[in-house]
Amino acid sequence: MSPTFGQCYDPTGATWGMPTFPWRLAPDGMATRRQLRAKGLRPGGQPIAAQIMRRSRRRKAGYAVAYLYRIDLALPVRPMTPGKWAAHAAAMTARRTCPQCRTDAGYVIPGSLGCCVPCAYPDEQQAA
Repeated sequence: MSPTFGQCYDPTGATWGMPTFPWRLAPDGMATRRQLRAKGLRPGGQPIAAQIMRRSRRRKAGYAVAYLYRIDLALPVRPMTPGKWAAHAAAMTARRTCPQCRTDAGYVIPGSLGCCVPCAYPDEQQAA
């Protein structure tokens, strides 16, 4: 058993305070938020049941963590109401509208540019 596996395997919760399993070795009947969502479920206010961990060079603590929820306690996803659909459509339209020329760019405006590509690079557009 590798040292990393040993540090990430704590089914009793003695070390990390909650049951901890290595990445990809979660017990049956538990899922992450994304896995629940793929099944059309949501945690529904239940507490975190366990966690899965793996080593990570990017994280300051040295570990990447994902929380697990019990599938049997999960609730169905709430359906979108007409008001929510309208708000979502308005938000997406705002993300596609260029603040300089006020036209729909047809794509989400990059945050690095802050405007559509023709407005960001007007000289290059005229040359082409």
